[in-house]
Amino acid sequence: MIVEDLREDEKQMYFHCLEEWSDDIKDAGTHRENWYNKMLSKGLRVKLARDDSGIVGGMIQYVPIEHSTAEGEGLYFIYCIWVHGHKQGRGNFQKRGMGKALLKAAEDDAKALGAKGMVAWGLSMPMFMRAAWFKKRGYEKVDKDGMMVLLWKRFTEDAKPPRFIKQKKIPQPIPGKVAVVSFRNGWCTAGNAVHERAKRASAQFGDKVVFSEYDTSERDVLLAWGMADGLLIDGKQIRTGPPPTYDKILKQIHKRVKKL
Repeated sequence: MIVEDLREDEKQMYFHCLEEWSDDIKDAGTHRENWYNKMLSKGLRVKLARDDSGIVGGMIQYVPIEHSTAEGEGLYFIYCIWVHGHKQGRGNFQKRGMGKALLKAAEDDAKALGAKGMVAWGLSMPMFMRAAWFKKRGYEKVDKDGMMVLLWKRFTEDAKPPRFIKQKKIPQPIPGKVAVVSFRNGWCTAGNAVHERAKRASAQFGDKVVFSEYDTSERDVLLAWGMADGLLIDGKQIRTGPPPTYDKILKQIHKRVKKL
C-alpha cells in the first residue's frame, strides 16, 4: 500500500470521510470543508492510504495540539484515523494494516516537523478510535473524560504530557422556551450531521424553541466552554455517539416542548 498527502482532486472524498455513498453524510453540510480551509494555515496535515490498485481505503488527520481540542505544547494531535470498513462504496479495507501504516506515516511526519510527541484520543469501549488500539502501538494513557481517553507517545525526554480541555460551564435554560444548544467544531462529519439535524428539528417548533450554536474551531470559544462537540436540550447533554437520527432528535425536543 501507499500512504500519501491529500491531493487537490481528492478533497471532496476526504470531506465526505471516504463515504460519498452514504445518505447520512449529506446531513453534514460543508462544515468539514470550512474547518479544513481554516485549519490549513494552522498546520493541519492529512494523509490517505491506498491499496496496490490505487483505491483509497483510509485516512488520518492531525494538527499541532495548540490548535486542537486538547491542551499541550510542542505536540501533534490526531483528530481521527479512519479505515473504510463498509461493504458499500469502496468496500472494506480493514484488517489489512492500513491503520498502522497511516499512524506510522503521521508519527514520522510529526517527528520531521520537530514535534516532541504524538497525541490521540480514544474510546474505552470497542468502537471507533479504540483506546486499546493505540495502547498496542506504544501510546500511554494520560487523561480521561468519561469514555474518552487521552493517549500520547513521547518522542523527546523534555516532552510534557497533554490533557483534555475540561468542561467549564453549561448553557442555561430559557424561561418559557426550549433551549437547544449545539457545540460544533467541524472536524467530524458525524458531529456536523448531528448539528444540522438539531437545527432543522428545532425549526419545526417555531418560537417555542431557541436554537443556539457555538463554533468551537475558534479557540477562545472552545476554552470558554470546554466542550468541542455536543448537543444539549434545556441544559441536558444528549448522547451523540453513534449520531442520533433526525427523528430521534425531533422526538427529544418535542418531549420538552410538551412540558412548556
